Amino acid sequence: MIQTYQRIQRRRAAGEIEGGFTLIELLIVIVVLGILAAIVVFALGGITGKSVQAACQTDAKTVATGVAAFGAENPSITVGASADWPKLLTAQTYGTYGTFGTVTGSPFLQSWPTGGGVGSTANYSISVAIGKETVTPPTGTTGGLTQANYGDVLVTAGGKTYDATEFPIAACQTA
Repeated sequence: MIQTYQRIQRRRAAGEIEGGFTLIELLIVIVVLGILAAIVVFALGGITGKSVQAACQTDAKTVATGVAAFGAENPSITVGASADWPKLLTAQTYGTYGTFGTVTGSPFLQSWPTGGGVGSTANYSISVAIGKETVTPPTGTTGGLTQANYGDVLVTAGGKTYDATEFPIAACQTA
């Protein structure tokens, strides 16, 4: 060990080796960078949750606008199944809808919302009420609205269904 040190000292004195960082200095820099990275990750952790809530609220408002536009364009048609809403609002061509007559208008939505998840993981789902449907009252409300009416936009998140037409912010809190 002493021989190695003396050999390095001779090479430094001869100008063959330039001064560099020691192992301890490099380790300290790596630890400091690790701590800074942990702080940044922790600080940005809450932002993703807020972005999902914002996407949920935007999706609910978009679907509500599509439902209102569909209702204005086709006032005589009453949708009888929740699964029909995505088809009706995103259809490129229209025709006869069951026994209700011809559906008119352009597509009211470009596509149905996917639920703010990555890949096949959805944080929430959007649907439209087809009649009186039981919903969860938002947190912090006394009594609260426990039934959604026909055409109300519903958000399902965390195993509960909320009325996003009446409470758009509270409906997306659990998303």
